[in-house]
Amino acid sequence: MNTQDLFAERIGGASFGTIDAVYKFAKIKQAKAAAHAARPDVQLLDFGVGEPDQRAPSVIRRALKKAVDDPANRGYADNGIAEFKEAGAEYLRRFFGVDAIDPQREIVHSIGSKPALAMLPLCFINPGDVTLATVPGYPVLGTHTRYLGGETVPVPLLRENGFYPDLTAIDPETARRAKLFYVNYPNNPTGAAPDADFFDRLINFAQQHNILIVQDAAYATLTYGKPPLSILSRPGGKETAIELHSMSKSYNMTGWRLGFVAGNARIVSAYAEVKDNIDSGQFKAIQLAACAGIADQKLAESIRRHYQRRLKLMVRALKRVGFDAKMPGGTFYLYVPAPKSAAGIPLANAEEATQHLIREHSISTVPWDDAGAYLRFSATFESEGGTAADRQVVDELERRLQAAQLMF
Repeated sequence: MNTQDLFAERIGGASFGTIDAVYKFAKIKQAKAAAHAARPDVQLLDFGVGEPDQRAPSVIRRALKKAVDDPANRGYADNGIAEFKEAGAEYLRRFFGVDAIDPQREIVHSIGSKPALAMLPLCFINPGDVTLATVPGYPVLGTHTRYLGGETVPVPLLRENGFYPDLTAIDPETARRAKLFYVNYPNNPTGAAPDADFFDRLINFAQQHNILIVQDAAYATLTYGKPPLSILSRPGGKETAIELHSMSKSYNMTGWRLGFVAGNARIVSAYAEVKDNIDSGQFKAIQLAACAGIADQKLAESIRRHYQRRLKLMVRALKRVGFDAKMPGGTFYLYVPAPKSAAGIPLANAEEATQHLIREHSISTVPWDDAGAYLRFSATFESEGGTAADRQVVDELERRLQAAQLMF
């Protein structure tokens, strides 16, 4: 049997598994291993991790322990329990002022945002259809668009535009063919926060071209300098957008895999139809545990302050060694232009800069070369906890970066 002839073209067909291309996260892993082998006594400073460094809040963990022992929660959750839908609606109301949301018709849970992004193209994309997707960004919606025979058109996020997409630069014919427009605010990796004026322009663009906005709000509560904002709170938002919320980043529940999709009832119904044919829902106990914290603003504020404090330390350190760094509008990332050389060694792009910092100085970051050469430093680094311990890690980062002799 020749299994190589059986693979679908969408994952490479007969070439699947035979191509030697190494993707950036695999390259980072290889570079970390090489750095450890060369300097086993030097601790790697990992500023590339994209998940929270702390446990889920105690109130949520206690609620899970209680719910796990309740035999009523042993069965399939299917498209979600009413309690989590209602808690999600209360979260939207308290944090974002979204009052007119029907929890039973306009909210459906997801096993994290990633599966929801994978399923949404199944609701809308036919061969030849277009998904507009901001870059740099999370590729899942675009990947599944291509799997279905659609086309993903990248829309660059540039510093001169505040890291918002330039809607006027989108080709009208492309817009005519587009069905979905993926955006993500607060934005990973740029750190740009949502903006009412941008959301209003995006809604108007979507109305003109009959496009559904898919707003990935995974970092929704992590904003600095302005209150959090939902596209569903803007005029026309619920008619033109679907918004994905997640427990992963805002509540340190990354491995728990829980979020929800909210918006227009017809769109939510389509997502639920596809979802019901793919999974059997997240464990009821996890949904009930989330109910204990999702609408708790004090809890979310404590987590937000943790990252804000760390980001401020990182900004000061990076600026002192020459990076053009400033506080982001949201998320727990700093997105900074990559250095062009280190100790006289040219660095052609962000990937080369990342590889050099890992292999020569045991500093791990994530490179982005999609719309300019940038490095992403994450405030989720490991430390023993508390301001003094965090400062010690960041001071060591600054010391090593000074030794790298970076030029910009």
